[in-house]
Amino acid sequence: MAAARGLSVTATALRAVIPWRRGRLSASCQGLQTRWEASSSSPEAGEGQIHLTDSCVRRLLEITEGSEFLRLQVEGGGCSGFQYKFSLDTVINPDDRVFEQGGARVVVDSDSLAFVKGAQVDFSQELIRSSFQVLNNPQAEQGCSCGSSFSVKL
Repeated sequence: MAAARGLSVTATALRAVIPWRRGRLSASCQGLQTRWEASSSSPEAGEGQIHLTDSCVRRLLEITEGSEFLRLQVEGGGCSGFQYKFSLDTVINPDDRVFEQGGARVVVDSDSLAFVKGAQVDFSQELIRSSFQVLNNPQAEQGCSCGSSFSVKL
């Protein structure tokens, strides 16, 4: 199951360098597409919503194919107590919430959502690195200078 949750660092790094054509959902995935749209537009979606910046949407549309999406997880660790983990995935689990904007999808499991609800997912490209980042997380009290870890408000 862990292998289904993400790609190797090499594949992810290649996608950052090599532009991939954006695929289409196959007929067998149409049910999943309907489920994604339904979960994004559900009445409870306003509570605990994850917002995607324009740069995040653009980058996800460039690197994802078919039924791929960006998975955001929160794990223990990092210099502030919790850390963000991003990976490309194709499997939606029963406890996942799907957030869609402009054709780009970000999926967050229910445990992680408690730590990032109301936050913004961005894609930043700088001279020394390019990465997805969580910005303006209302659940975070403080974070480290690189933005990959945070401590939770009590």
